[in-house]
Amino acid sequence: MHSKSIRQLAQGLRAKEFSSVELTQHFLQRIKQHQNLNAYITVTEELALAQAQAADQRLAAGDTDLLLGLPIAQKDLFCTLGVRTSCGSKMLDNFIAPYNATVVDKLNQAGAVMLGKVNMDEFAMGSSNETSFYGAVKNPWDSNAVAGGSSGGSAAAVAARLAVCATGTDTGGSIRQPAALCGITGLKPTYGRVSRYGMIAYASSLDQGGPMAQSADDAAILLQAMAGFDSKDSTSMDHPVPDYSATLDAPLTGLKIGLPKEFFGEGLSDDVAQVLQVAIDEYRKLGAEVIDISMPNLKLAIPAYYVIAPAECSANLSRFDGVRFGYRCENPADLTDLYTRSRGEAFGKEVKRRILMGTYALSAGYYDAYYIKAQKIRRLISDDFKTALAQVDVIMGPVTPTTAFGIGEKMADPIAMYLADIYTIAINLAGVPAMSVPAGFSDGKPVGLQIIGNYFQEAKLLNIAHRYQQVTDWHTLIPKNFE
Repeated sequence: MHSKSIRQLAQGLRAKEFSSVELTQHFLQRIKQHQNLNAYITVTEELALAQAQAADQRLAAGDTDLLLGLPIAQKDLFCTLGVRTSCGSKMLDNFIAPYNATVVDKLNQAGAVMLGKVNMDEFAMGSSNETSFYGAVKNPWDSNAVAGGSSGGSAAAVAARLAVCATGTDTGGSIRQPAALCGITGLKPTYGRVSRYGMIAYASSLDQGGPMAQSADDAAILLQAMAGFDSKDSTSMDHPVPDYSATLDAPLTGLKIGLPKEFFGEGLSDDVAQVLQVAIDEYRKLGAEVIDISMPNLKLAIPAYYVIAPAECSANLSRFDGVRFGYRCENPADLTDLYTRSRGEAFGKEVKRRILMGTYALSAGYYDAYYIKAQKIRRLISDDFKTALAQVDVIMGPVTPTTAFGIGEKMADPIAMYLADIYTIAINLAGVPAMSVPAGFSDGKPVGLQIIGNYFQEAKLLNIAHRYQQVTDWHTLIPKNFE
Protein backbone atom coordinates (compact mmCIF):
# COMPACT_ATOMS: atom_id res chain seq x y z
CA MET A 1 0.00 0.00 0.00
CA HIS A 2 2.87 2.37 0.73
CA SER A 3 3.94 2.53 -2.92
CA LYS A 4 0.59 3.90 -4.11
CA SER A 5 -0.15 7.55 -4.97
CA ILE A 6 -2.73 9.71 -3.20
CA ARG A 7 -5.29 9.08 -5.96
CA GLN A 8 -4.68 5.32 -5.90
CA LEU A 9 -5.04 5.18 -2.13
CA ALA A 10 -8.17 7.34 -2.19
CA GLN A 11 -9.67 5.03 -4.80
CA GLY A 12 -8.77 1.98 -2.70
CA LEU A 13 -10.44 3.48 0.37
CA ARG A 14 -13.62 4.31 -1.54
CA ALA A 15 -13.67 0.81 -3.10
CA LYS A 16 -13.26 -0.66 0.43
CA GLU A 17 -10.13 -2.56 -0.58
CA PHE A 18 -8.77 -1.47 2.81
CA SER A 19 -9.85 0.88 5.57
CA SER A 20 -8.11 4.02 6.82
CA VAL A 21 -7.39 2.20 10.09
CA GLU A 22 -5.67 -0.64 8.20
CA LEU A 23 -3.73 1.85 6.06
CA THR A 24 -2.66 3.81 9.15
CA GLN A 25 -1.58 0.65 10.97
CA HIS A 26 0.49 -0.30 7.92
CA PHE A 27 2.38 3.01 8.01
CA LEU A 28 2.79 2.95 11.80
CA GLN A 29 4.38 -0.48 11.48
CA ARG A 30 6.76 0.82 8.79
CA ILE A 31 7.77 3.73 11.05
CA LYS A 32 8.64 1.26 13.85
CA GLN A 33 10.51 -0.93 11.39
CA HIS A 34 12.67 1.96 10.11
CA GLN A 35 13.38 3.96 13.25
CA ASN A 36 17.07 4.01 12.30
CA LEU A 37 16.30 6.75 9.74
CA ASN A 38 15.45 9.09 12.64
CA ALA A 39 12.77 10.72 10.49
CA TYR A 40 10.19 11.11 13.28
CA ILE A 41 10.54 13.03 16.55
CA THR A 42 7.06 12.12 17.85
CA VAL A 43 4.81 9.30 16.62
CA THR A 44 1.16 9.99 17.49
CA GLU A 45 -0.15 6.43 17.25
CA GLU A 46 -3.30 6.84 19.39
CA LEU A 47 -4.27 10.10 17.70
CA ALA A 48 -3.62 8.63 14.26
CA LEU A 49 -5.83 5.60 14.87
CA ALA A 50 -8.61 7.81 16.29
CA GLN A 51 -8.42 10.07 13.23
CA ALA A 52 -8.43 7.00 10.97
CA GLN A 53 -11.58 5.65 12.65
CA ALA A 54 -13.25 9.05 12.15
CA ALA A 55 -12.14 9.04 8.51
CA ASP A 56 -13.65 5.59 7.96
CA GLN A 57 -16.96 6.92 9.28
CA ARG A 58 -16.80 9.87 6.86
CA LEU A 59 -15.95 7.50 4.01
CA ALA A 60 -18.91 5.31 4.89
CA ALA A 61 -21.12 8.40 4.75
CA GLY A 62 -19.96 9.12 1.19
CA ASP A 63 -17.30 11.81 1.75
CA THR A 64 -14.93 11.86 -1.24
CA ASP A 65 -12.12 14.22 -0.20
CA LEU A 66 -8.90 12.87 -1.74
CA LEU A 67 -6.90 13.27 1.49
CA LEU A 68 -9.59 11.67 3.65
CA GLY A 69 -8.09 8.80 5.65
CA LEU A 70 -4.58 9.17 4.23
CA PRO A 71 -1.61 9.04 6.69
CA ILE A 72 0.60 12.13 6.51
CA ALA A 73 3.49 13.63 8.51
CA GLN A 74 3.72 17.16 9.93
CA LYS A 75 7.01 19.02 10.18
CA ASP A 76 7.64 19.62 13.87
CA LEU A 77 7.27 23.40 13.71
CA PHE A 78 3.54 23.36 12.92
CA CYS A 79 1.73 23.69 16.25
CA THR A 80 -0.50 20.69 16.94
CA LEU A 81 -3.05 20.86 19.77
CA GLY A 82 -2.04 18.60 22.68
CA VAL A 83 1.04 17.25 20.88
CA ARG A 84 4.68 18.16 21.44
CA THR A 85 5.90 20.77 18.95
CA SER A 86 9.67 20.85 19.47
CA CYS A 87 11.06 22.68 16.42
CA GLY A 88 13.93 20.21 16.68
CA SER A 89 15.24 22.05 19.75
CA LYS A 90 15.96 21.30 23.39
CA MET A 91 14.33 24.67 24.05
CA LEU A 92 10.90 23.27 23.10
CA ASP A 93 11.42 19.61 23.98
CA ASN A 94 8.70 19.92 26.65
CA PHE A 95 6.36 22.26 24.74
CA ILE A 96 2.83 20.92 24.16
CA ALA A 97 1.07 23.22 21.71
CA PRO A 98 -2.21 24.68 23.04
CA TYR A 99 -3.66 25.21 19.54
CA ASN A 100 -3.41 24.05 15.94
CA ALA A 101 -1.59 25.86 13.16
CA THR A 102 -3.92 26.84 10.31
CA VAL A 103 -2.22 24.27 8.05
CA VAL A 104 -2.92 21.55 10.64
CA ASP A 105 -6.55 22.65 10.93
CA LYS A 106 -6.96 22.62 7.13
CA LEU A 107 -5.52 19.11 6.81
CA ASN A 108 -7.64 17.89 9.73
CA GLN A 109 -10.74 19.26 7.97
CA ALA A 110 -9.71 17.39 4.81
CA GLY A 111 -9.63 14.21 6.91
CA ALA A 112 -5.90 13.52 6.73
CA VAL A 113 -4.48 11.26 9.45
CA MET A 114 -1.41 12.62 11.29
CA LEU A 115 1.13 9.86 11.91
CA GLY A 116 3.38 12.18 13.89
CA LYS A 117 5.82 15.09 13.84
CA VAL A 118 8.96 14.74 11.75
CA ASN A 119 12.54 15.74 12.43
CA MET A 120 14.06 19.03 11.30
CA ASP A 121 17.06 21.28 11.79
CA GLU A 122 16.77 23.22 15.05
CA PHE A 123 14.33 26.11 14.51
CA ALA A 124 14.70 25.36 10.75
CA MET A 125 18.32 26.59 10.79
CA GLY A 126 20.45 24.25 8.73
CA SER A 127 20.96 22.62 5.35
CA SER A 128 21.49 19.01 6.39
CA ASN A 129 19.14 18.16 9.29
CA GLU A 130 22.20 17.72 11.51
CA THR A 131 21.48 20.63 13.89
CA SER A 132 18.42 18.88 15.37
CA PHE A 133 18.49 18.23 19.12
CA TYR A 134 17.24 14.73 18.24
CA GLY A 135 20.12 13.89 15.92
CA ALA A 136 20.63 13.78 12.17
CA VAL A 137 18.10 12.30 9.77
CA LYS A 138 19.62 9.69 7.47
CA ASN A 139 19.08 9.71 3.72
CA PRO A 140 17.03 6.64 2.68
CA TRP A 141 19.17 6.26 -0.46
CA ASP A 142 22.44 6.24 1.53
CA SER A 143 22.37 5.96 5.32
CA ASN A 144 25.79 7.63 5.54
CA ALA A 145 24.53 10.75 3.73
CA VAL A 146 22.41 13.66 4.94
CA ALA A 147 18.73 13.95 4.08
CA GLY A 148 19.02 17.73 3.62
CA GLY A 149 17.50 20.48 5.70
CA SER A 150 15.67 21.88 7.31
CA SER A 151 12.73 19.64 6.25
CA GLY A 152 14.90 16.52 6.21
CA GLY A 153 12.49 14.45 8.29
CA SER A 154 9.65 15.25 5.89
CA ALA A 155 11.74 14.35 2.83
CA ALA A 156 13.11 11.11 4.32
CA ALA A 157 9.66 10.03 5.53
CA VAL A 158 8.13 10.46 2.07
CA ALA A 159 11.12 8.93 0.23
CA ALA A 160 11.12 5.86 2.50
CA ARG A 161 7.32 5.66 2.30
CA LEU A 162 6.88 6.24 6.04
CA ALA A 163 4.09 8.69 5.14
CA VAL A 164 2.01 9.25 2.02
CA CYS A 165 3.06 12.90 1.96
CA ALA A 166 4.30 15.55 4.39
CA THR A 167 4.29 19.25 5.16
CA GLY A 168 7.50 21.23 4.98
CA THR A 169 8.65 24.82 5.30
CA ASP A 170 11.11 26.71 3.13
CA THR A 171 13.08 29.77 4.31
CA GLY A 172 16.08 29.49 2.01
CA GLY A 173 15.53 26.15 0.29
CA SER A 174 14.34 23.95 3.14
CA ILE A 175 11.64 22.17 1.10
CA ARG A 176 13.44 21.99 -2.25
CA GLN A 177 16.92 21.03 -1.06
CA PRO A 178 15.93 17.95 1.02
CA ALA A 179 13.39 17.00 -1.67
CA ALA A 180 16.23 16.98 -4.22
CA LEU A 181 18.62 15.03 -1.99
CA CYS A 182 15.95 12.41 -1.15
CA GLY A 183 14.44 12.10 -4.64
CA ILE A 184 10.92 13.41 -3.98
CA THR A 185 8.80 16.32 -5.22
CA GLY A 186 8.74 19.47 -3.09
CA LEU A 187 7.13 22.85 -3.74
CA LYS A 188 7.78 26.21 -2.10
CA PRO A 189 4.71 28.33 -2.89
CA THR A 190 4.59 32.09 -3.40
CA TYR A 191 5.22 33.94 -0.13
CA GLY A 192 1.81 34.40 1.51
CA ARG A 193 0.11 31.54 -0.36
CA VAL A 194 0.06 29.22 2.70
CA SER A 195 -0.78 30.54 6.16
CA ARG A 196 2.08 30.98 8.61
CA TYR A 197 -0.26 31.10 11.65
CA GLY A 198 0.94 28.50 14.15
CA MET A 199 4.12 27.88 12.18
CA ILE A 200 6.97 28.69 14.58
CA ALA A 201 8.92 31.48 12.90
CA TYR A 202 12.57 31.53 11.86
CA ALA A 203 12.64 34.48 9.43
CA SER A 204 9.17 35.95 9.04
CA SER A 205 9.63 37.59 5.63
CA LEU A 206 11.06 34.40 4.12
CA ASP A 207 9.31 31.39 5.76
CA GLN A 208 6.71 29.60 3.67
CA GLY A 209 4.96 26.26 4.16
CA GLY A 210 4.45 23.86 1.29
CA PRO A 211 3.83 20.24 0.20
CA MET A 212 6.36 17.41 0.00
CA ALA A 213 5.16 14.32 -1.87
CA GLN A 214 6.07 11.56 -4.28
CA SER A 215 4.83 13.35 -7.40
CA ALA A 216 3.54 16.66 -8.75
CA ASP A 217 0.04 15.17 -8.81
CA ASP A 218 0.26 14.36 -5.09
CA ALA A 219 1.79 17.77 -4.33
CA ALA A 220 -1.10 19.49 -6.15
CA ILE A 221 -3.64 17.65 -3.97
CA LEU A 222 -1.77 18.50 -0.75
CA LEU A 223 -1.27 22.15 -1.72
CA GLN A 224 -4.99 22.40 -2.53
CA ALA A 225 -5.75 21.64 1.11
CA MET A 226 -2.99 23.86 2.52
CA ALA A 227 -3.38 27.04 0.45
CA GLY A 228 -5.69 29.98 1.03
CA PHE A 229 -6.12 33.31 2.80
CA ASP A 230 -6.00 33.34 6.59
CA SER A 231 -7.11 36.41 8.53
CA LYS A 232 -5.02 35.22 11.50
CA ASP A 233 -1.82 35.66 9.46
CA SER A 234 -0.93 39.25 8.56
CA THR A 235 1.39 38.03 5.78
CA SER A 236 -1.28 35.85 4.15
CA MET A 237 -2.30 36.94 0.63
CA ASP A 238 -5.99 37.21 -0.24
CA HIS A 239 -5.58 35.70 -3.69
CA PRO A 240 -7.88 33.14 -5.36
CA VAL A 241 -6.82 29.48 -5.01
CA PRO A 242 -7.15 27.69 -8.36
CA ASP A 243 -7.82 23.98 -8.83
CA TYR A 244 -4.20 22.85 -8.96
CA SER A 245 -5.10 19.46 -10.44
CA ALA A 246 -7.26 20.86 -13.27
CA THR A 247 -4.35 21.95 -15.51
CA LEU A 248 -1.83 19.20 -14.74
CA ASP A 249 -2.20 17.63 -18.19
CA ALA A 250 -2.00 20.87 -20.21
CA PRO A 251 0.48 20.58 -23.15
CA LEU A 252 3.87 22.29 -22.91
CA THR A 253 4.10 23.29 -26.57
CA GLY A 254 5.50 26.82 -26.81
CA LEU A 255 6.69 26.88 -23.20
CA LYS A 256 9.73 29.15 -22.83
CA ILE A 257 12.33 27.89 -20.34
CA GLY A 258 15.09 30.22 -19.17
CA LEU A 259 18.48 28.86 -18.12
CA PRO A 260 20.44 31.45 -16.11
CA LYS A 261 24.14 31.26 -16.90
CA GLU A 262 24.78 32.01 -13.22
CA PHE A 263 23.22 28.62 -12.32
CA PHE A 264 25.44 26.57 -14.61
CA GLY A 265 28.91 27.96 -13.94
CA GLU A 266 31.58 27.37 -11.34
CA GLY A 267 30.42 25.44 -8.27
CA LEU A 268 28.00 23.08 -10.01
CA SER A 269 29.36 19.52 -10.09
CA ASP A 270 29.72 17.96 -13.53
CA ASP A 271 27.62 14.90 -12.65
CA VAL A 272 24.67 17.02 -11.49
CA ALA A 273 24.97 19.24 -14.60
CA GLN A 274 24.85 16.17 -16.86
CA VAL A 275 21.68 14.84 -15.21
CA LEU A 276 20.01 18.25 -15.51
CA GLN A 277 20.94 18.55 -19.20
CA VAL A 278 19.20 15.24 -19.93
CA ALA A 279 16.09 16.48 -18.06
CA ILE A 280 16.07 19.77 -19.98
CA ASP A 281 16.40 17.84 -23.26
CA GLU A 282 13.27 15.93 -22.23
CA TYR A 283 11.43 19.24 -22.02
CA ARG A 284 12.57 20.09 -25.54
CA LYS A 285 10.95 16.85 -26.70
CA LEU A 286 7.74 17.92 -24.93
CA GLY A 287 7.64 21.09 -27.07
CA ALA A 288 9.42 23.63 -24.89
CA GLU A 289 11.88 26.24 -26.11
CA VAL A 290 15.05 26.71 -24.08
CA ILE A 291 16.56 30.21 -23.83
CA ASP A 292 19.82 31.30 -22.18
CA ILE A 293 19.33 34.20 -19.78
CA SER A 294 21.37 36.14 -17.22
CA MET A 295 20.46 37.17 -13.67
CA PRO A 296 23.55 39.11 -12.57
CA ASN A 297 22.53 39.73 -8.95
CA LEU A 298 22.05 36.06 -8.02
CA LYS A 299 25.64 35.96 -6.77
CA LEU A 300 24.64 38.39 -4.01
CA ALA A 301 21.89 36.15 -2.63
CA ILE A 302 23.97 34.25 -0.03
CA PRO A 303 25.47 37.34 1.70
CA ALA A 304 22.13 39.18 1.63
CA TYR A 305 20.25 36.20 3.03
CA TYR A 306 22.73 35.65 5.86
CA VAL A 307 22.15 39.19 7.04
CA ILE A 308 18.35 39.30 6.66
CA ALA A 309 17.47 35.82 7.95
CA PRO A 310 19.65 35.96 11.10
CA ALA A 311 18.39 39.50 11.82
CA GLU A 312 14.80 38.24 11.76
CA CYS A 313 15.65 35.10 13.73
CA SER A 314 17.34 37.14 16.48
CA ALA A 315 14.04 39.02 16.92
CA ASN A 316 11.78 35.96 16.61
CA LEU A 317 13.77 33.81 19.03
CA SER A 318 13.89 36.46 21.74
CA ARG A 319 10.56 35.04 23.01
CA PHE A 320 12.33 31.85 24.12
CA ASP A 321 13.69 33.16 27.41
CA GLY A 322 12.92 30.47 29.99
CA VAL A 323 10.06 32.47 31.49
CA ARG A 324 6.83 31.76 29.61
CA PHE A 325 7.29 28.35 28.03
CA GLY A 326 9.97 25.91 26.96
CA TYR A 327 13.22 25.03 28.71
CA ARG A 328 14.17 26.73 31.98
CA CYS A 329 17.55 26.37 33.70
CA GLU A 330 17.71 25.06 37.26
CA ASN A 331 18.08 27.36 40.28
CA PRO A 332 18.69 30.70 38.53
CA ALA A 333 20.37 33.31 40.73
CA ASP A 334 18.41 36.19 39.22
CA LEU A 335 16.49 37.18 36.08
CA THR A 336 19.64 37.78 34.03
CA ASP A 337 20.99 34.38 35.03
CA LEU A 338 17.64 32.80 34.10
CA TYR A 339 17.73 34.34 30.62
CA THR A 340 21.40 33.66 30.01
CA ARG A 341 21.59 30.07 31.18
CA SER A 342 18.19 29.01 29.79
CA ARG A 343 19.12 30.23 26.30
CA GLY A 344 22.72 29.10 26.59
CA GLU A 345 21.79 25.58 27.67
CA ALA A 346 18.84 25.06 25.32
CA PHE A 347 19.94 26.57 22.00
CA GLY A 348 22.35 24.67 19.75
CA LYS A 349 25.52 26.07 18.16
CA GLU A 350 23.98 27.02 14.80
CA VAL A 351 21.03 28.80 16.39
CA LYS A 352 23.38 30.73 18.68
CA ARG A 353 25.57 31.63 15.70
CA ARG A 354 22.64 33.05 13.75
CA ILE A 355 21.22 34.94 16.73
CA LEU A 356 24.62 36.60 17.26
CA MET A 357 24.98 37.40 13.54
CA GLY A 358 21.50 38.90 13.44
CA THR A 359 21.89 40.91 16.64
CA TYR A 360 25.16 42.33 15.31
CA ALA A 361 23.57 43.29 11.97
CA LEU A 362 20.72 45.09 13.74
CA SER A 363 22.92 46.88 16.29
CA ALA A 364 23.49 50.64 16.34
CA GLY A 365 26.14 51.63 13.84
CA TYR A 366 25.77 48.50 11.74
CA TYR A 367 22.05 48.54 10.87
CA ASP A 368 22.54 50.80 7.82
CA ALA A 369 25.78 49.16 6.74
CA TYR A 370 24.43 45.59 6.82
CA TYR A 371 20.67 45.19 7.21
CA ILE A 372 19.53 48.12 5.04
CA LYS A 373 22.11 47.28 2.37
CA ALA A 374 20.98 43.62 2.37
CA GLN A 375 17.37 44.73 1.85
CA LYS A 376 18.46 46.87 -1.12
CA ILE A 377 20.23 43.84 -2.61
CA ARG A 378 17.05 41.85 -2.02
CA ARG A 379 15.17 44.32 -4.25
CA LEU A 380 17.81 43.95 -6.98
CA ILE A 381 17.45 40.16 -6.86
CA SER A 382 13.66 40.47 -7.01
CA ASP A 383 14.00 42.77 -10.04
CA ASP A 384 16.22 40.14 -11.72
CA PHE A 385 13.39 37.62 -11.41
CA LYS A 386 10.82 40.10 -12.74
CA THR A 387 13.02 40.86 -15.75
CA ALA A 388 13.74 37.20 -16.45
CA LEU A 389 10.13 36.07 -16.06
CA ALA A 390 9.02 38.76 -18.50
CA GLN A 391 11.14 36.99 -21.15
CA VAL A 392 10.40 33.36 -20.28
CA ASP A 393 7.58 31.36 -18.66
CA VAL A 394 9.74 29.54 -16.11
CA ILE A 395 13.37 29.34 -15.03
CA MET A 396 15.13 26.00 -14.60
CA GLY A 397 18.36 24.98 -12.96
CA PRO A 398 19.91 22.92 -10.19
CA VAL A 399 18.55 22.70 -6.66
CA THR A 400 21.89 21.76 -5.11
CA PRO A 401 25.48 21.96 -6.37
CA THR A 402 26.11 18.29 -5.52
CA THR A 403 24.20 15.18 -4.48
CA ALA A 404 23.77 14.41 -0.77
CA PHE A 405 27.02 14.83 1.14
CA GLY A 406 28.17 12.69 4.05
CA ILE A 407 26.84 13.08 7.59
CA GLY A 408 29.37 15.19 9.50
CA GLU A 409 31.21 16.24 6.33
CA LYS A 410 30.40 19.97 6.54
CA MET A 411 29.47 20.50 10.20
CA ALA A 412 32.84 22.06 11.04
CA ASP A 413 32.61 24.53 8.12
CA PRO A 414 29.50 26.75 8.33
CA ILE A 415 30.33 28.56 5.07
CA ALA A 416 30.49 25.31 3.12
CA MET A 417 27.15 24.34 4.67
CA TYR A 418 25.57 27.67 3.72
CA LEU A 419 26.73 27.23 0.11
CA ALA A 420 24.61 24.06 -0.13
CA ASP A 421 21.66 26.46 -0.60
CA ILE A 422 23.33 28.64 -3.22
CA TYR A 423 20.69 27.90 -5.89
CA THR A 424 17.62 28.16 -3.66
CA ILE A 425 18.06 31.23 -1.45
CA ALA A 426 17.40 33.89 -4.12
CA ILE A 427 13.89 32.49 -4.69
CA ASN A 428 12.95 33.14 -1.05
CA LEU A 429 14.37 36.66 -1.17
CA ALA A 430 12.16 37.37 -4.19
CA GLY A 431 9.12 35.50 -2.80
CA VAL A 432 8.39 33.64 -6.06
CA PRO A 433 7.31 29.95 -6.15
CA ALA A 434 9.72 27.14 -7.01
CA MET A 435 9.85 23.38 -6.82
CA SER A 436 12.25 20.46 -6.94
CA VAL A 437 11.46 17.53 -9.22
CA PRO A 438 13.36 14.18 -9.23
CA ALA A 439 15.48 14.21 -12.41
CA GLY A 440 17.80 11.23 -12.11
CA PHE A 441 20.72 9.84 -10.12
CA SER A 442 24.46 10.23 -9.80
CA ASP A 443 26.41 7.49 -8.02
CA GLY A 444 23.15 6.10 -6.66
CA LYS A 445 22.02 9.41 -5.12
CA PRO A 446 19.08 11.51 -6.37
CA VAL A 447 19.40 14.76 -8.32
CA GLY A 448 16.65 17.39 -8.33
CA LEU A 449 15.65 19.81 -11.11
CA GLN A 450 14.50 23.23 -9.89
CA ILE A 451 11.58 24.92 -11.67
CA ILE A 452 10.94 28.58 -10.78
CA GLY A 453 7.84 30.55 -11.78
CA ASN A 454 6.17 33.91 -11.37
CA TYR A 455 4.06 34.94 -8.38
CA PHE A 456 1.06 32.64 -7.76
CA GLN A 457 2.00 30.43 -10.73
CA GLU A 458 2.08 27.21 -8.67
CA ALA A 459 -0.41 25.56 -11.05
CA LYS A 460 1.94 26.17 -13.98
CA LEU A 461 4.90 24.70 -12.09
CA LEU A 462 2.88 21.63 -11.13
CA ASN A 463 1.76 21.21 -14.74
CA ILE A 464 5.36 21.43 -16.01
CA ALA A 465 6.55 18.94 -13.39
CA HIS A 466 3.64 16.56 -14.01
CA ARG A 467 4.20 16.41 -17.77
CA TYR A 468 7.84 15.52 -17.15
CA GLN A 469 6.81 12.84 -14.66
CA GLN A 470 4.49 11.33 -17.24
CA VAL A 471 7.49 10.49 -19.45
CA THR A 472 9.99 9.61 -16.68
CA ASP A 473 9.82 7.33 -13.65
CA TRP A 474 12.37 8.90 -11.28
CA HIS A 475 9.61 9.94 -8.86
CA THR A 476 8.27 6.38 -8.60
CA LEU A 477 11.53 4.77 -7.45
CA ILE A 478 11.79 3.63 -3.83
CA PRO A 479 15.14 3.25 -2.03
CA LYS A 480 16.35 -0.28 -1.51
CA ASN A 481 15.29 -1.75 1.87
CA PHE A 482 12.13 0.44 1.88
CA GLU A 483 10.26 -1.19 -1.02
